[in-house]
Amino acid sequence: MAEEYKGRVIVFSITGCSHCKSAKSLLTERNIPFVDVNLDTFPNLREEVKRRTNRSTVPQVFFNNIHVGGNEELQNLMKNEDKWQALIQEIKENEPPEDAPTPPAEDAFVDSDSKDDSGPILKCEEDEFYSLAKEIKDSGVLKDHRQGLFHVVRRSITSEELVSWMKETKNMDQENAIETGKQLVERHFLVPLRKGTTFKDDSNALYRMIDYQWENALNAIPISECKARQAFEVAEEMRKLILKLYSEYLSSDGKKVDYRGLGASESFKEYKKLSTELQRVNLKGLSREETLAFFINIYNALVVHATVSRGPPTNLWQRWKFFNSVSYIIGGHPYSLQDIENGVLRGNKRGIGMFFCPFGKADPRLQFIMKEVDPRIHFALVCGAKSCPPIKTYSPQNINKELQLATEAFLESEDGVKVIDDQSQVLLSSIFKWYKCDFGSSEEELLRWLYQQMNDGEKKKLLGGVIQNPKRKVSYIQYNWGLNSA
Repeated sequence: MAEEYKGRVIVFSITGCSHCKSAKSLLTERNIPFVDVNLDTFPNLREEVKRRTNRSTVPQVFFNNIHVGGNEELQNLMKNEDKWQALIQEIKENEPPEDAPTPPAEDAFVDSDSKDDSGPILKCEEDEFYSLAKEIKDSGVLKDHRQGLFHVVRRSITSEELVSWMKETKNMDQENAIETGKQLVERHFLVPLRKGTTFKDDSNALYRMIDYQWENALNAIPISECKARQAFEVAEEMRKLILKLYSEYLSSDGKKVDYRGLGASESFKEYKKLSTELQRVNLKGLSREETLAFFINIYNALVVHATVSRGPPTNLWQRWKFFNSVSYIIGGHPYSLQDIENGVLRGNKRGIGMFFCPFGKADPRLQFIMKEVDPRIHFALVCGAKSCPPIKTYSPQNINKELQLATEAFLESEDGVKVIDDQSQVLLSSIFKWYKCDFGSSEEELLRWLYQQMNDGEKKKLLGGVIQNPKRKVSYIQYNWGLNSA
């Protein structure tokens, strides 16, 4: 028979948070009933939680009005029998006082669940040129073309050959055949192999189907049948589904993800199909906020997709290959993880181990890069390693607030910043070494940037003292590349 409790335990959490899942699992094991308040569902409560705890991390656990802290504090508390029993007595004997946090009304939870916000709302409307593109692939008209003495372009077609085929098989006149070819290129069914090519009846202009041209991209097959949609709309559906999957296959202790089980699920098949819509999304006209949210969410989803499909990188060479070769086709062009992070989000800067910038002077992807680098992106991008910031998703409407929350949360962690006051020493994540130019032109500018971004509290106070010490020492924490896989 379950024990009766007058009081209440509240866990403030977010979806896909490993530490949140671990804390809730611990309470369940101890038969402690609790109310799970998901801050993704109730974002209006974020500021209240931060005000009560002076923290941006989750979970945050309350026994009545007593703030226990996060997952680590909860685990340590359970090891101290006297303190643990005192908390149990508190919720057994006392109703929540007026100053205790209050969960949302029960009907708010019901309404939230009924919306089923965890999965995509598929809105695919078939593109009117999809059937023609598929017929071109299946008709046998694609063939090998030699370019120069040694290079052969397989499964390709010249515009002259395509115009001739459409005139013969579709009864089009010359003008309609050329216009149809232009539409196939503009809608990213066909890819010109010569930059700046305008489709016309030309025996030298060579084209390939988009899935053949970048067949190693994780979303290359099949060619998307859907009409092009706005980029952030597709990304929103993708982020909901991949986060739902991540949460479902996260172990009960929150330490590992069952990537094998995730990859075999029907939902992952649905996700892969949804990812093909990126092939022809419209990136033009995105605002700064939409660009940030779109590419951060796509980067994080691509990491999970690649880990499921290809397995995790286990050494330096595999990590280099992972970040440089794993890619999605987005708006008719391939984007690797390096392209997204260093090309788009960092304004086309060289990344770790790169001799050149991701995009050359004539690269069409240059039109989508960020004009100014927001260094807070480094705490939003998830690389799949244990030292990375926890997985989160971002929205164009709230991107600045969400990036600030991610930054504050990372700086609160010992993996982000650790201050040793008696030695006047600061230990920083290697992220600050690799991307130092994003945070300032000197060590002092970096430390002052960290100070400005931190929540008020003991760590910030200690850092302020260290900054004033001319003999301070700054060191970097060795990065943990271990994957959280089962």
